[in-house]
Amino acid sequence: MAVVLCPSPLTRAIAWGALGERLVRFGHEVVIADPTDDDDPPYAIRWIAGCAGVADVTGRLALVGHSGAGPLLPRLGAALRARGRTVAAYVFLDASLPRERPGNRLDLLAVEDDAFAAQLRDQLAAGGRFPAWSDADLAGEVTDPESRRALLAGLRPRGKAFFDEPLPTAGDGEPGGWPDAPVGYLLTSPAYERVARIAASRGWPVVEHPGGHFAALADPDGTAAALDRLLSALHAP
Repeated sequence: MAVVLCPSPLTRAIAWGALGERLVRFGHEVVIADPTDDDDPPYAIRWIAGCAGVADVTGRLALVGHSGAGPLLPRLGAALRARGRTVAAYVFLDASLPRERPGNRLDLLAVEDDAFAAQLRDQLAAGGRFPAWSDADLAGEVTDPESRRALLAGLRPRGKAFFDEPLPTAGDGEPGGWPDAPVGYLLTSPAYERVARIAASRGWPVVEHPGGHFAALADPDGTAAALDRLLSALHAP
């Protein structure tokens, strides 16, 4: 089975660091998506198309979404199935969950951290973009200077239109609904603890690996081991 690593629309694939290489050591085939044709609306649909286009491998797929990629995984699964692919598992890696009713990314963020959502809403209304992290902001998260520089260079700050765009809902357009395959959650930072609890309440396996939000980049060995355990728990070897 191939593991498809899907980065947040706010970063490039560099945020996965050496995770792909480490997963290969566990016997997984790995595909790393790096969609770049989503700078204009419709952002979500363009991102999904970019990820679906690179997943050109045989066999079953496990879709792994980091951070802001999470809400788009169900629609990505539908796009891949439309191409005749088999999605065997979904994994949310320190990621937001799909919306069950209409809303945008700010609505999702309000569920995770309402104070930050309000602050970001004001920042975007004033013409700001997010993320606008500096080297100092990420120094505690990614301690290796070279990796941190690469991550910063790959950031994709977005403006108000991106965060205001309505997101597809879970199961949107799917006759059988979603999830259509086993789902698991890999928690790597305190920021997503509330989301992980929601995942657990739905009966989804949750694995904790305290490596920070960019654990894949900062600790690829530990993150690969945790992800392999989760895929095993999902019976998706």
